[in-house]
Amino acid sequence: MTEFSLERGLNALREEMDAPVASFFSSCVHCGLCATACPFYVETGDPKYTPIHKLEPMRLLWEQEYTLWGKLKSKLGLGKQVTDEMLEEWEPLLYDSCSMCGRCSMVCPVGNDIHYMIRKAREGMVASGHAPEGLIAASVRAVNTGSPMGLQWKTLDVQIKHVETATDLEVPIDKQGADYLVLLSSMEIINFPEYLEAITKIFDHAGVSWTLSQQCFEATNAGIQIGSKDIAATLVQRVVDAAESLGVKNVISPECGHAYTAIRWEGPNAIKRAYPFKVFHIIEVLDQLRAAGRIKTEGKEMDRLSMHDPCNLARKSGVIQQQRSLMDLVADNFVDLEEHGKFQWCCGAGGGVSSNERAEELKMAAFKRKKAQIEQVEPERMVTMCATCRTQLEEGLEEFNMDIPVVGLTEMIADHLVERDKPDDAAAKAGG
Repeated sequence: MTEFSLERGLNALREEMDAPVASFFSSCVHCGLCATACPFYVETGDPKYTPIHKLEPMRLLWEQEYTLWGKLKSKLGLGKQVTDEMLEEWEPLLYDSCSMCGRCSMVCPVGNDIHYMIRKAREGMVASGHAPEGLIAASVRAVNTGSPMGLQWKTLDVQIKHVETATDLEVPIDKQGADYLVLLSSMEIINFPEYLEAITKIFDHAGVSWTLSQQCFEATNAGIQIGSKDIAATLVQRVVDAAESLGVKNVISPECGHAYTAIRWEGPNAIKRAYPFKVFHIIEVLDQLRAAGRIKTEGKEMDRLSMHDPCNLARKSGVIQQQRSLMDLVADNFVDLEEHGKFQWCCGAGGGVSSNERAEELKMAAFKRKKAQIEQVEPERMVTMCATCRTQLEEGLEEFNMDIPVVGLTEMIADHLVERDKPDDAAAKAGG
């Protein structure tokens, strides 16, 4: 069993203090602009939610041990010391009030990547034994069962059988040499089972070679969320092992922004080697199929639609135009939120906040920023492409009595596919 202690946490923080962290702390001008980009600060007005303030224990340790002035102050017994009590006090700031959306990093006038540093600070919090119970439990389940929600293959297998019955199509499992290994998130499996049905229809329509893996179907990485390199590496390696054993050329992240950045951007660093395959978000793959003329749609949605861009997908990964090109296929009355793409406001649920029951009230407070955006354009429905964002949008809109349904973009595309003639229908037409 892992032992947690203050010294272990401080050592973890020391290990994270690389050249970028040193330059970021050295260059911060304390302007407070990062606060204006954080929905937790904007909607509460509480200065403790200023993003750079959340890093104070890490900054203090850096100053005391890596700067001449800090070393001098420590010798003279001046300044605060980083104690277990301080880490306990700061834990809610690092976990409850940060979705790791990266908007604060985008507006920093000196280019400090605050999100990058918060990710590093969480390493020290975990090592010292300071992390939310919800995230701890999710991490344990992820390691022990393969899923942060404790789902096992038998749960997914039931859903697969429902999809095959409803569509009369095969959901391929453990198919060697497929072009794509499809990953799912537990939240999709539980909350949005229509997603698997949608990709089954779309890939059959487009003639895509794909498969699921019984060895690893989960895309969510609880290690990234809680701040544990060891757990993160373990979960990434499971995906890599499954992909390599099947010999697939590509891995598809589901409609989950966190899962995408975890496997695509952080994954190779976590396991310290490059992948022998490429990683795409499902929206990237669908747009590639659209551009190649392999997705044929008919009819368009006439409702006034707007879109929420997941932070990990748009701001961190630059996937912005792809979802709008797909919307053009199926929507005749689409309007963007005023701040969208890389400038969009976070829904408030990412970075493990949605797994942290303690943060529920604060999460809903942060959602008011998204609520204000939605009210401004008055859509009849909202569209997104992340299961966590979709859940937060649904809960937030219900909380504030806004009758606006939320739909996933992948399912919307599937709903408008041109139906192909079944063999019996084709034969009848030929005979007629």
